[in-house]
Amino acid sequence: MTTNQKILVIDDDIAITELMSMLLKTFGFEVIATNIGAEGIRLAREFNPNVVLLDLMMPDVDGWQVCKAIRQTSNVPILVLSALSDPRMVASVLDAGADDFLVKPVPSGVLVANIRKLIRRNTGSLDAAQIKKNSQIPQANQPLPSRL
Repeated sequence: MTTNQKILVIDDDIAITELMSMLLKTFGFEVIATNIGAEGIRLAREFNPNVVLLDLMMPDVDGWQVCKAIRQTSNVPILVLSALSDPRMVASVLDAGADDFLVKPVPSGVLVANIRKLIRRNTGSLDAAQIKKNSQIPQANQPLPSRL
């Protein structure tokens, strides 16, 4: 399945960026990766990705700074992947502009489903005409089916 969707991976761990690149390419995504936060900010502007996958703990510019910098110039969905899962930290990075947060290690199917969800949400999924054609969605003033 080819998607022509572009993913930017920003993680200081070279093994992670290589693994993510291989994995996402098998799902038809175009992938560019960097191990430097500052370069990730530049690539987010130049590459115009559909989703940014961002690690928090990086030595040069951390994930919070990268997230805030990208958010100043773009509404691209940012999915944070981190081994840290402290609720205050999760809240902090979401407040900094991230759209979602997953704790590493993430099963590949969950990661890809979350990426697709963010792409759908960002591109405006269904218009009114498409919704009317979808028989699974009840129309106004119609009773809900007894079994969903």
